[in-house]
Amino acid sequence: MSQARIELEIANKKESFSFNRVAAQANGSVWYTQGDAVLIATVVVDTKPVDEDFLPLMVQYIEKSYAAAKFPGGFIKRESKPSDFETLTGRIVDRSLRPLFPKGFNYPVTITVMVVSSDNRVDMQVAAVTAANAALMISGLGIDESVSAVRIGKIENTIITNPALDNQPNSDLDLLVVGKKDEIMMIEMRSLSKENISEDELGSLIETASETISNNCTQYEKSFANFKKELINLPLNNKEDSELLEYILANHTAQIKDAIEHMAKSERSDALDKLLILLQKSLSDSGVQKDSKELVVAISKCKTKIFRSMILDEQKRADGRKLSEVRNITIETNILPSVHGSCLFTRGQTQALATVTLGNSKDAQSYELITEKNSLSENFMVHYNFPGFSVGDTKPIGPTNRRELGHGNLAKRALEPIIKKDNSQTIRVVSEILESNGSSSMATVCGGSMALAAAGVELENLVAGVAMGLVCENDKYAVLTDIMGLEDFEGDMDFKIAGTINGVTAMQMDIKLDGVKPTILKEAIAESKLAKEHILSLMNEASTKIITSNALPKIVEFSVHPSKIVDVIGKGGSVIREIIETYEVSIDLDRDNGGVKLSGKDSAKLEAAKEHILELTNTPIKEAMQFEPNKSYIGKVKKIVDFGIFVEMPDGFDALLHNSKMDKIKRDDWAIKYTVGEEIEVIVMEQSGKKIDLATPEFVA
Repeated sequence: MSQARIELEIANKKESFSFNRVAAQANGSVWYTQGDAVLIATVVVDTKPVDEDFLPLMVQYIEKSYAAAKFPGGFIKRESKPSDFETLTGRIVDRSLRPLFPKGFNYPVTITVMVVSSDNRVDMQVAAVTAANAALMISGLGIDESVSAVRIGKIENTIITNPALDNQPNSDLDLLVVGKKDEIMMIEMRSLSKENISEDELGSLIETASETISNNCTQYEKSFANFKKELINLPLNNKEDSELLEYILANHTAQIKDAIEHMAKSERSDALDKLLILLQKSLSDSGVQKDSKELVVAISKCKTKIFRSMILDEQKRADGRKLSEVRNITIETNILPSVHGSCLFTRGQTQALATVTLGNSKDAQSYELITEKNSLSENFMVHYNFPGFSVGDTKPIGPTNRRELGHGNLAKRALEPIIKKDNSQTIRVVSEILESNGSSSMATVCGGSMALAAAGVELENLVAGVAMGLVCENDKYAVLTDIMGLEDFEGDMDFKIAGTINGVTAMQMDIKLDGVKPTILKEAIAESKLAKEHILSLMNEASTKIITSNALPKIVEFSVHPSKIVDVIGKGGSVIREIIETYEVSIDLDRDNGGVKLSGKDSAKLEAAKEHILELTNTPIKEAMQFEPNKSYIGKVKKIVDFGIFVEMPDGFDALLHNSKMDKIKRDDWAIKYTVGEEIEVIVMEQSGKKIDLATPEFVA
């Protein structure tokens, strides 16, 4: 086939798609460009199906260092383990495209997206979904519908569709919506300001995004139609023994209902195993021989039918709750004596042990992004661990997997807006899931919020999270609050939403249907608000009973003159190292404002370290005066340097009279005109704490 290139201007983006140019042996491939960014997306299918009834889809998103004209960081100069951003972006592409595949498609598919040229204005996550979608549509796998990804930002109260990447830090909102025509398939959202977005506004913005998505999909489907490869014959695995299903439903519905109503996964499995034995015997007695594997599949399908019927027809949940009811919650804080902050949060059969560790700026996690030239640092981390024993599995604990990384990232996005910023502090939250029966990521949010409060971290508000579910059959549907594991597995939606009493801080939605209407999402958001308020009331009550941990570091903060910071550091850092070793403290210095922050376990040593530093800098232990701007004062010349003079003010602190703020006559030979100890008249131009800028009266005049 000949090469073809399509150029589109769509939703504030100029894109081009080149087909049949690269990776010709893949089932589908595209060379995608936007600005200076170039992505290669490929789709490959194995025509031999797996035996299990699921879609074995693997998505890889890979950023090449050469794409930004950089060498890979670290000792080995070759790309190795994927970064967190690469893994999370791969998950976004997976969750966006998986619902497109028809039920019964059980052929292994690998989708690869490689970034081979970067652009710091291009949103790589939106670009990755777009490129992968184009490759999939022309691959011959029979995927005729297009998806589209739209990011919504809010900059200075103006809603912006697909803001440029370098403009996103200025936004108060990060809302990524993926869908097709008038249905939503995937959502990622986080608040980037202290003013959390309201549930009503969030619902409206999703509807706005849906309209843009519908227009985009229409253009993509029309533009790619002529470049689709010949359809590959891949029969769907939709075989169903209808007679066997009818027999089981007619004779064993009561036993399956009883199994569904067993809350624990192990108890339910035991009940279904007993049913399998009973079913084999009854069929054998009737002269019918069925393979055990066939029976297991049939029982599972019957379980699904009965579960969904209970929800839709009887409004009855497996554990007897109302559709809008939250499970019982218990909260215990600071139960770990050697930890800065801890919380054991239990909701039904889901339990998270959340801990908080406090550190200084040196403890921050460094990382790199392909769209940034320099390394970045992260001073707030949330790490989520899901050991096998939490669900009764025998598997050993291994490296962090994609799911754990994704859940930790969701909890981080939910918690970060509530923390009052202190760039000198590093905070690590760790959530150990000790028991899981659904919604463990939201238990992490609740437990993490309480652990932060227990560690004395200054918070805007507490934040709670809840997972919402959906069961939908034709025109009938039911929204479920605080779903458990069975409802997640058998239901059609996993919709996690977290926020404060004022609004939403983070949200994530995945769907198993072809898509879901925005109107249903708005209903789920409204229901989640009621659940969130209930959970927050319990958390607020528990917060009044927090007893501070003895392990919490003690902090002393004070100031010296900015010019004295070099005396605290010493030549080659010798002085500050000696202070740290002698007094067993950590030290953070603010060079601009002269701030000194000491932390340690021993109050006496902290005070001794403070006295030592004040003596070292000859700084009196008192607060600086608040001088009146544009008013003259009499000061004494303390020190003459090559850029001006330091003047001792009436309060005993030194202030800088820069040579650029002297009158013209003195500016040329000021070092001669002034002498140490001389009293001079100065005008206070500006004051920030103990930092004061001066000028001569002649300069002001």
